[in-house]
Amino acid sequence: MFFVEAIELEGLGNRSYLAGGRRTAVVVDPPRDIDRVLAAAARRGVALTHVVETHIHNDYVTGGLELARITGAAYLVPADAHVPFVRTAVSDGDTVVIDAELTLTAVATPGHTPHHTAYVLSEVGQPVAAFTGGSLLIGTVGRPDLVEPRLTEQLARAQHASARRLADALPDETEVLPTHGFGSFCSSAQADGESTTIGKEKAANPALTIDVDTFVAELLAGLEDVPAYYAHMGPANAAGPAPVDLTPPAVADPDDIAARLAEGEWVVDLRNRIAFAEGHVAGSFNFEADGKLATYLAWLIPWGKPVTLLAESAEQLAAAQRELVRVGIDRPAAAATGGPADWLRAGESSASFPRATFAELAGQGRGRIVVLDVRRSSERVEGWIEGSVHIPIHQVHRRIDDVPDGVVWVHCAGGMRAGIAASLLDAAGRDVVAVDDGFGAAAEAGLTIVTG
Repeated sequence: MFFVEAIELEGLGNRSYLAGGRRTAVVVDPPRDIDRVLAAAARRGVALTHVVETHIHNDYVTGGLELARITGAAYLVPADAHVPFVRTAVSDGDTVVIDAELTLTAVATPGHTPHHTAYVLSEVGQPVAAFTGGSLLIGTVGRPDLVEPRLTEQLARAQHASARRLADALPDETEVLPTHGFGSFCSSAQADGESTTIGKEKAANPALTIDVDTFVAELLAGLEDVPAYYAHMGPANAAGPAPVDLTPPAVADPDDIAARLAEGEWVVDLRNRIAFAEGHVAGSFNFEADGKLATYLAWLIPWGKPVTLLAESAEQLAAAQRELVRVGIDRPAAAATGGPADWLRAGESSASFPRATFAELAGQGRGRIVVLDVRRSSERVEGWIEGSVHIPIHQVHRRIDDVPDGVVWVHCAGGMRAGIAASLLDAAGRDVVAVDDGFGAAAEAGLTIVTG
């Protein structure tokens, strides 16, 4: 009997996998915080004999090298990946024994990267699961534009061929277990569902249902902006990431917080957007701990700029640190817990801004009101509020001056990104209202929605 356990990285929209038998196991595409993998293996009573990477990742920092060092497991990395550290170079067709009657076979699947490799898990010689990394995903494939712009079309064509190679080689009942596609921007589209098989993908995945030219044209047309921090993930993984330090950072008192803000450092409030809007340290930014903290903070912050975290509790702070190390923000400069009363100097007052619904926006006279849409371009094309200004969330901090004068009513699709944008505008001294509402309510409120 074999098992496969998914290790969810919800904030990044990825999955790692622990798979094995009664005594030994392999981990595929492990996260940076390897204690989660070690705990899962201990819970199942198995020893790690192999750590494998499907590719050099562009969206998170791997824990593979450190995990292999600690456990003594063989570290399997595609042979064509250029890395300086000692590893077992894996080529197409290479097979390793994981446990009794359980093997793992490498399958070259270029496309997401030139060296991308999937791994097929077989029991008694029969394929049972395919760890497809960033090749064949649920209903889509990994994006091909993260390596080199001149290679994008070539890699898109390779994605089509790789998906078909897997589909042709594996039984329909083989489980497909991708790393990306659960919210990750490494996916060329978002997954529709939580699980799939080769047979299901044959019926629904564009890579397996349409011709290569149509597939490539549609894939390239649908690609969106690449998160800025991706530029730093590949080099970090290729060089060999350092071990993480999740111990609590230095404690910041109110004077420290004020000094860091004065120096232009980022002070990030992790509380939910409702609490932040009601009262916060002037100049701080709001990235909710329960939102896509790692993705959006890493995307927006100038790389390498010191960040101080403000959290409700030690538990919230620890969870945020864990998320951030996964994208290479290794050590906060400082941190504080509690609330604004604990973070402000004597005599200082908290800042605040109002929240509203689309119905309240519809009741406003336009006058000096600015409606700012911070959704992605692919979201906006489906419909936008007439007269609204569009600046995607990841551009707002660099384009504050592009926001017209007036009270800014900022919205996204649900409220989280509007909360981030509102905090950025508020810190810049703008009058802002955060529309904390689902975009579907805009038309219901009587606002004119433009499409086309």
